[in-house]
Amino acid sequence: MLDYVHLASLAAVIRTGSFERAAQHLSVTPSAISQRIKQLEERLGVVLVVRGQPCTATELGQRLCQHVEQVALLESSLHESLPGLQSESRLVTLRIAVNADSLATWFVSAMAGTEGYLFDLVLDDEDHSAEWLRRGEVAAAVTASNTPIQGCDCHPLGALRYIATASPAYCARWFADGFNALAAAHAPCLIFNQKDRLQADWLQEVLGADVHPPLHWLPSSQAFVDAALAGIGWGMNPEPLVREHLRTGRLVALRSDQPLNVPLFWQQSRIVSPTLSNVTRAVVHAARTTLVPV
Repeated sequence: MLDYVHLASLAAVIRTGSFERAAQHLSVTPSAISQRIKQLEERLGVVLVVRGQPCTATELGQRLCQHVEQVALLESSLHESLPGLQSESRLVTLRIAVNADSLATWFVSAMAGTEGYLFDLVLDDEDHSAEWLRRGEVAAAVTASNTPIQGCDCHPLGALRYIATASPAYCARWFADGFNALAAAHAPCLIFNQKDRLQADWLQEVLGADVHPPLHWLPSSQAFVDAALAGIGWGMNPEPLVREHLRTGRLVALRSDQPLNVPLFWQQSRIVSPTLSNVTRAVVHAARTTLVPV
């Protein structure tokens, strides 16, 4: 049987990055934290924490850290049904996979609409965030997958609208004769990372051709907007982030009549559904104030 006092100490070290901050978090001495980690590692026969600045987890250490947080969620769900149980007032950490553009546009509002949680967000593309849920590494995910994952509930959120945008000077330089496949093949394009298919999908949809432009790699939603404003390249930007720039003319749409709508869904583990009910309501409400109906 695992000792959950020791596991809580392990989770505190991993989340805070040091034995001293973990001790402060749990109101014990750093020596007590060190002894607990040492005893846990000796019992399991493996290293769980890589000592350093900051301390990091080994693969098994990370799995145990996630396990103790999932247990805390389950206990929180149990208290919803059995309020007579004694419980500590310590906040529960909620690990969620979310895509960067949702975080940059509406997800923070959802976080602000909840209380009683500490958020541990994992950033991944909407086409891949569901994998974190399938592996049991998160309790919920914002994803493009509308097929309910086994053991999960799925809630439609709406679609995040993207617009292909660039600066007027950029368009004058690269698309002086209009936006077409030949020009698009030479005009520098912005891409988030290897998982980002938005630009390629939009080009295929609009031009009906498999176009491969030169790429700037920018793994930041705000950097995408800044790079477009600076005339570095064109990219698919979330409409909420560029609405005002389009209104003032600082950015222009390459094809104003052809946005790209990406449907999003909230999938959450059913086993902790009572605990996540308030979070789910906040997520659905925040999404529907920003996203467009599917």
